[in-house]
Amino acid sequence: MPTMTGNVIPASSGLRSDRDDAELARTSMQRVSRRLLPFLFLLYICNFLDRTNVAIAALQMNRDLHFSATAYGFGAGIFSLGYALFEVPSNLVLARVGARYGIARIMITWGLVAAAMMFVHTPIQFYALRFLLGVAEAGFVPGTLYYLSGWFPAAQRAWALSRFLIAVPISTAIGNPLGTWLLELDGIWGLAGWQWLFLLEGIPAVLLGFIVLAFLPDHPAGAPWLSVEQRDWLTTHLQRGASSDRTGERFFHASACASLAALGCLSAALLPHPLGRIAGLALVPVGVYGFYAPFWCVPTALLRGTAAAAGIALVGSLGHVAWTPIESLVLRDCTRDE
Repeated sequence: MPTMTGNVIPASSGLRSDRDDAELARTSMQRVSRRLLPFLFLLYICNFLDRTNVAIAALQMNRDLHFSATAYGFGAGIFSLGYALFEVPSNLVLARVGARYGIARIMITWGLVAAAMMFVHTPIQFYALRFLLGVAEAGFVPGTLYYLSGWFPAAQRAWALSRFLIAVPISTAIGNPLGTWLLELDGIWGLAGWQWLFLLEGIPAVLLGFIVLAFLPDHPAGAPWLSVEQRDWLTTHLQRGASSDRTGERFFHASACASLAALGCLSAALLPHPLGRIAGLALVPVGVYGFYAPFWCVPTALLRGTAAAAGIALVGSLGHVAWTPIESLVLRDCTRDE
């Protein structure tokens, strides 16, 4: 029977070590996912509700304040200008002061501005607050994406981002009926329904901002709910993943989803049958939402540190430049298509 001599290590020790490392990886990522992703998901739903509730409020606000379609479109679109201009500076500040203070500051200020929309009476006030809301919200999404890159190694990052970004379609499904219900509060305590909408959807962001200060750790080393072994494992694998993205699959997945969305747009525009056009429109969100997670993994795979924070924010700000309803609503006023 062979015996162990000198420095020879039995094969079973290596297998046991691999199993222990796999178990440590599983428990570490499971704990990080459970502690961070549901909370960040909730924050993003709140963010998207405050960003888009103006479209629902407009059902009453435009009538009560006598806003034209052009005035409303300019106010709705100027949000994107403030967002685009301050996206990079906001994310650089977040990278310097830490995600806890950065995200809390963003949420508290955007919640206050969103609630202040209830006091709007003139187009100028509407424009000013919408611009300030864009400034206040700038940096939340890229800051959160940057934050998650400091918690999830490259192999798990797309999975984590998909769980966070799915809040966009869910917030739409929640926001429309919620906003409609809030409009029905019209007349209670002398407030219009659109004023209740802005107030009651702005306050939660302020409250959640203070919860961020108490709940959100800046990095794994500051997470009391991770054991020492879990912190060490996570820090080691984050540093190891910083050298390269070994999957090599994100570019293909992102391009495939973008192509699917483009195919849906073409089908909606060119197919002669209405059912074919509806099917094309259904493909668009499938491609777009499938595109987000692998696409947003690319900046963190190519950039590190403050360069990653700036790069993510720059990509996001450029995307917001195109998001505006101003042109279509100006045409509506010009053609009097009411």
